[in-house]
Order: sequence, then structure tokens, then C-alpha cells
Amino acid sequence: MIEIKDLTVQFGGVRPIDGLSVTLEAPVVGLIGPNGAGKTTLLNVFSGFVTPVSGEVRIDDVNLTHVAPHERPNKGLRRTFQTDQIADDLTLWQNVEAIADHAKFESKKEASAAVERAIDYVGLNHRIHRLGSSLSTAERHLAEIAKTLIGKPKLVMLDEPGAGMSDTESRDLAAVIRGIPEFCGAQVFLIDHDVALIDACCEQTMVLDFGRLLAKGRTAEVLSDPLVRKAYLGEFDEFQESA
Repeated sequence: MIEIKDLTVQFGGVRPIDGLSVTLEAPVVGLIGPNGAGKTTLLNVFSGFVTPVSGEVRIDDVNLTHVAPHERPNKGLRRTFQTDQIADDLTLWQNVEAIADHAKFESKKEASAAVERAIDYVGLNHRIHRLGSSLSTAERHLAEIAKTLIGKPKLVMLDEPGAGMSDTESRDLAAVIRGIPEFCGAQVFLIDHDVALIDACCEQTMVLDFGRLLAKGRTAEVLSDPLVRKAYLGEFDEFQESA
């Protein structure tokens, strides 16, 4: 469970997060908002890359306020980035295995089994020996997700994992994301501009607008909220027409 209490982030005179308080309980939670709404800033607070001026974030009742960034993976936090971190000169297996090297496994055999299981889960077992440079955009995003599943994740944060994917690839991605809580027990926090992906994956969705909570609730209700539709005017009209 994610608990955010009175969270404020300030850069000079700008507050990308402004007094945010919200509790998110669903296994897969969506976060949407216009550009500049504070979405990635919020993930950076979770990751420890940005220090808030006030407030706190708790994951499963663990207060992250004073946890150093390099210690947060040991608390079960995992994330992807808008720009993938796949090394072109390593194989898919080696890219995922590099994460296992930093996890607490009792043996090399146990670590290898975890890598194999994560790669198989995202559907890339047939690409294990291919170099990162040969992977498609969709495969690179799926490889990034596989990396988040190594060890014992409690919260998997996905920052626009659907970027650059076709409709078919996005549907396959949605199935992977929906299954993560059952696969490893982690809660998923998904940011994406693809409203159809949010609708397909998330039981609960929150909307940020200039660092403040605009809406939160069941995804279908949030996506039909007039205030949310106004914030996303053209984008939501297009979504409704294609739904």
C-alpha cells in the first residue's frame, strides 16, 4: 500500500508536488496527468532522487523519508525509466542478471532461476541470448520490466512502459502488468499517457494536475470525471471514440 502524506517538492519558486496526500491500495494503480503535472517527480521522490521539503511517503508502512536511494531496492522498490537502461553490448540474459548480482540470493543457482523466471514471465525466453542492440522497442520495455521482478519487489514503478508500442504490443504489455501482483506479490504503480493502457491495467487511478490531486478512485469513474476530461480534453475524447 502506498501512503503519501502532505508531500511537497519545491524547485526554486516552482512546486511540482504541492501538499499531496493520498492512499493507494489497489494491486495495480495508475497515475495520469498533463505534461508537467508532477508524475515523474513523484516517482523520483519514491526513488530518493528528489528530497521533498515536507511530508512523507510510506510503502507498506515503511517510511522512506530517511532511507538513502541505494538502500531503497532493499526495501522492495523497483522502477523503470522513460529511457530504457538496456545495455546494447550485453545479452538480454546478462542485462537481467546484472540486477540479480545486487539482490540477496543464497546461491548462484537461485539467482539464475530468478532471472530465468522473470524473463519467461515477460515472454522473452526466446530472446535470452540476443544482444540488447537487437531487441525491438517493445522487447526493451519488457526486458526493463523483467529487471524489476528480480529479488523480492514490494512496489514496481513503471514510467511510461508503453511508449512506442503498437496496439498489439500494448495489449500484450497490459497482460504482463496486470499479472505482476500475482506473479511476485508486488503492487504496481503505472504512469503512462496511453489512457487505454491505464484502463486495461489499473483498478485504481489517480490524476495529478500541477502537483495537486485532481481525482482518485476506480479507474472507469476517474476516466469519466468531467474535471479529468477537461484536463485531458482532446486525448480523452479520442479515447472515448476508440473505446
